[in-house]
Amino acid sequence: MNEVISSPRRADGSAGDADYGRIGQGYASYRQPEPAIAALIEAALGPARRVLNVGAGAGSYEPRGRDMVAVEPSASMRAQRPADIVAAIDATAEALPFPDGYFDASMATFTVHQWQNLDAGLREMRRVTRGPVVILSCDPDMVQAFWLNDYAPEVLATEARRYPSLGHIGTVLGGDVEITAVPIPLDCRDGFNEAYYGRPELFLDPGARSACSAWSFVGEAQNDASIEKLRQDLECGAWDDCYGFLRSQPSFDGSLRLVIARP
Repeated sequence: MNEVISSPRRADGSAGDADYGRIGQGYASYRQPEPAIAALIEAALGPARRVLNVGAGAGSYEPRGRDMVAVEPSASMRAQRPADIVAAIDATAEALPFPDGYFDASMATFTVHQWQNLDAGLREMRRVTRGPVVILSCDPDMVQAFWLNDYAPEVLATEARRYPSLGHIGTVLGGDVEITAVPIPLDCRDGFNEAYYGRPELFLDPGARSACSAWSFVGEAQNDASIEKLRQDLECGAWDDCYGFLRSQPSFDGSLRLVIARP
């Protein structure tokens, strides 16, 4: 194998910038796979049989019916994986313990922005994968266009800083790169921030916010003030005056993107 760069790890094994030993206890309850998004990932993986999921977390979007291998450094996240999917290997993206070209395809969802060394992790994915590498991430240039920026600008500024350029991801992976927008349905089961575009009351739930790691990088007092402002605007109708049309909008085109790199 090629030489890779290892990452410092937290007490529960978390190797990225978020401490999932602290914020990830209820993650699986809020971050369920959204079928519409899962279908796009399945299509991008093509006919691949042996598939690697890097930064696999609690197992969202891992296809059933394929020979899956999952890598996840956080013990808290590994413990939340359902019984009907494979147990995850304790390893990091930057040091994948597999030979060259071992997988038909590989995937990473909502994780590349948390890696200590993005380029090393992407190169490792490309090294061990002979087919497509599929990355679900967000366009940092579009994150702050979401209405939540009116209430929690520090949270979305944090997200925008953390998400890497989609073009850079494609450049590092190489090959034939396709970047496609991922529409978010109104009843999206996966509780990332934009998933609540038409259900703003869900941001009042502390568990929902904990399942979106960007909130953990902002001080408690700031977050409390943001949520109180939202609460007041929901009670007086100010939010609905500006954004109420979103409550019945079937889908939302936000920052969510799928990067598919085929060799």
